[in-house]
Amino acid sequence: MEMDPAVNVLGEELVTCSLDPVTGFFRDGACNTCAQDQGSHTVCAVMTAEFLAYSKYVGNDLSSPRPEFGFAGLKPGDQWCLCASRFLQAHDEGCAPNVSLAATHRRALEIVPLEVLRQYALGPD
Repeated sequence: MEMDPAVNVLGEELVTCSLDPVTGFFRDGACNTCAQDQGSHTVCAVMTAEFLAYSKYVGNDLSSPRPEFGFAGLKPGDQWCLCASRFLQAHDEGCAPNVSLAATHRRALEIVPLEVLRQYALGPD
């Protein structure tokens, strides 16, 4: 699997999203991606109780531990590389989480417009 260049939505070097819990399609802590990443796990989002409940409701339970996959379950405040389409869906439903633009891969822009991501940007991103 060849990784896409590690560039964020701002055109700068992609920074780490989270090492605790370790996130990313490659489980390298960054929202890196490649052609095999069908879900485009490219949006670095900060989990909220509202978003975790929404995600579970639409069929992707991110909060329950799955020890068989070495997954402890996410809690509010955790950062996680979300599928770009799930982020956009949450935006459309009014419950999208905040994002780190510096840690969001530029490939997310194929699905989510930068203007939408900026609405949820954390801090100086």
